[in-house]
Amino acid sequence: MSYDLEERTKNFSKNIIICLKKINQNELNRNIILQLIKSATSVGANYCEANGAASRKDFSNKIFICRKEIQETKYWIELMAEVSPEIKIDLRKLWKEAHELTLIFNKISSSLRSG
Repeated sequence: MSYDLEERTKNFSKNIIICLKKINQNELNRNIILQLIKSATSVGANYCEANGAASRKDFSNKIFICRKEIQETKYWIELMAEVSPEIKIDLRKLWKEAHELTLIFNKISSSLRSG
């Protein structure tokens, strides 16, 4: 079985979008929706850039950005659950995936520091 982190991060972004399309935007959730989409989609975009990096340092910098963006995504997911409890179950699954991605990017980052 092959493992494709690029595909996984892209699917994560798509699943965030699918989840958020289920709710009606209002004054309370509008900014959170925008922030969540930005941070979630940034993870996959930066990982794609990391895979095309020109140097080890460039790769490391992009992975660092992935780590920051996935942490931010977890924050926005938690806030989204507060303002849109009707999608809390979906958001719990997305938070779990975000947490797994956090662990993956932490592992990649630590291997870059030690290697």
